[in-house]
This record gives sequence, structure tokens and C-alpha cells, in this order.
Amino acid sequence: MRGRLLILVGLIVLLAVIALVVLNTGILNPTPPATDVTNNNVGQPVANATLAPTPTPIPLVRIVQALQNLPRGYRFPKTVQELENIVGYALWPEEAVPFNAIKEQDGGLEKVLGSIARTDIFREQPILSTYLVADLTDLANVGSDAAAVLPSDRVAVSLPMDRITSVAYGVQDGDRVDVIISMLFIDVDEVFQSITPNRLTLFDRNDEGIQLLEGIEGRPDQSSLGPVIVGPAERQRPRLVTQRTIQDALVVHVGEFPLDGKYLGVLPTPTPVPATEEADGGGGGNTTPAPTATPVPPPNIVTLGVTPQYAVVLVWAIDARLPVTLALRSVNDRSTQQTTPVTLDYMMQEFRIDVPARRDYSIEPAVRSIRQLVVGDIIDIQGQLANPAATAP
Repeated sequence: MRGRLLILVGLIVLLAVIALVVLNTGILNPTPPATDVTNNNVGQPVANATLAPTPTPIPLVRIVQALQNLPRGYRFPKTVQELENIVGYALWPEEAVPFNAIKEQDGGLEKVLGSIARTDIFREQPILSTYLVADLTDLANVGSDAAAVLPSDRVAVSLPMDRITSVAYGVQDGDRVDVIISMLFIDVDEVFQSITPNRLTLFDRNDEGIQLLEGIEGRPDQSSLGPVIVGPAERQRPRLVTQRTIQDALVVHVGEFPLDGKYLGVLPTPTPVPATEEADGGGGGNTTPAPTATPVPPPNIVTLGVTPQYAVVLVWAIDARLPVTLALRSVNDRSTQQTTPVTLDYMMQEFRIDVPARRDYSIEPAVRSIRQLVVGDIIDIQGQLANPAATAP
């Protein structure tokens, strides 16, 4: 009985020792908690630590690209071996590949052989199928820069201009303008379509036969005379009307277009810089004189983008030789509004101008004309140059 008791006490002591050893091992070597390394919270424990996702590789596609600058009209070789250092393959992300790119899987370099560059192709630029043509005559399909900048609902019409009608050459490509037209009206015979009054020839039949009655100038007393013809002392005076017609027209280009139709992005020819004494070592005898700048004449023509109907209006105004003036619009103004035609009656009523009464006295010297604000040559009604000295009062 006593022996069993000793065995039981020994088992209890052994279990106590084992529990103490396990407890001490956990205290000395604790398991490190999961930490959060995002948002700069380094060392902060998190409840549910997750591993970073495995990156998905981006699918790439091999497409044909230029290895050097190729000018418009360049003809590609007819063998793949000759294409070395001219074109090659480049890896592009599949989602970013241009729609008309030439892919290796669709033929690659074989589709370039023998083709002609339809436009300039620059180094490292993907070669698109739309950049290539099979025949030189297809190069004409490129068209002009003017057609490229025209909106789909506009057509281009050119008309003459000078510094008065172009806001002192302030109108530039891309501006918006209104078109103001002036017209002169006269009375004409409905049948003859000639300026009235008509010329009359009267004959008198008497015992002596038929006699021609000549006109008499002025206004004589008709009671003491026979038939009298009263005619105008001068040619009929036209009546001026000015009105704004076309609004918000696009200025496609000021001046003449280049013969090849390319004017966008064309850099001007640089002017050579003359050598200085510092550049030639201070000798002073090797300086190159600066080239004489060739004066560029001011533009005398402008091209507007208007609707097809307004294009007909402009052509009619040009054929009718009507003076056309451009009014420059604000870059922020695209509105349209009606205006009132300006006539002599409008000026008199709008600005309250009264006709002076007739008096039995006047001033000397007589005022027979008023000064004009003229810039450059004076243009008469028929569009011919007039002598400024002859028109002075």
C-alpha cells in the first residue's frame, strides 16, 4: 500500500516538471506577431496579415516600327534582307497597339516589302498600314492641310483683302470673323435696266415738216415756251447700304498657300548669323556681312471656312465687286445676333443729325468737301486707283 502511494506521488511530480518545461519554452521563444508594412505603419501588428498578390505579366505583341527617319515617297526594298536597319520589330503592350499596326503574327515585314511611304515616318514610330501605298499616284490621297483643318460642315473660299479690310492685318489663321458688305443702290428702268431718267427725243410736226426739239437746261418758265425737257444736272447719286452678313466664319489661312498644300508646322528658314571678331579670333578681316533681308509683301488674300450657302454668297459679292470688310471676333464669342442695315436715314435718326436750314449768308472760303481718313492709296467706286492729290479739296 505504501509503495503505490510513492508511485502516485512520483507521477504527479513528473507531470509538474513537464508542464514547467513547456511553459518556460513558450516564454523564452515567443512567436512574432504579424506586422503591417503598408501606409508606413512599420512594426504595427495586424490581426489578419495577407501576402502580396503575384503580379500578372503584361501580354506583349511584336509590331513593325521604323529604325530611321523615312521621308514621304520612300520606296521600301523588295526583300527582307534589305530591310535591315530600315525597319524592325518592337514589343508593345497588346492593349496599346495601334489599330492599324502591322503585327508580326499577321505578316510583319512581308507586308512592308515594295510599299511606298504615304507620309513622313519618324524613327521608332510604329508603321501603320495606312502609312503605306502601292503606287505613287496614291500619294495624292494625302490632300492639303487646309482640308484637314476645315470642320466637316464648312467649305473654303478665298477673297481679296488689304490692311483696312483685314483689321490692319490683325486677322490670323484660326481666328473667327464676321463679314461686312457695302452696296450702292440706284434707280433703273425696269425694261431697259438702265439708269433713270431715260433719254427722250421729241419731234415737232408742222407745215415745215418734222423738226427735232433740243433740250433746254435749267427750269425756264413753261408758260412762254413750247415743249420743254427737264433732265438731271448730274448722274444719279447712289444710295449706300452697309450690313453685317456672314457671322463666325473660320479664318483658314491668311495669304497664299504653298503649292504642295503643306503649311501647318512648317518652320521658317533660319537666318544665317554673321561671324563676329570673337568667332574668328579677333582678326577683324574675316567677318561675314549679314544677308540683306528680303522684304515680305503683306498678304492680299484670305481664305475663310463657311457653310456651302455662305460660300455662294461670298462668290456673288466678289463677282459683284462689292467691298468686303472682316470684323475680328473675340476668341470666346461664338454667338450670332442680328444687326440693322446702316443707311443715310439710319445715321440721321440714330444719331439725331438735323439737316441745316438754308440761310441768306455763308462763310468764306466755301466748304465744298470734307477731309477723309485715308491710309495709303484712295480707291474709287470702280476699284481703280485715284490720284490722292487730285482728290484733295
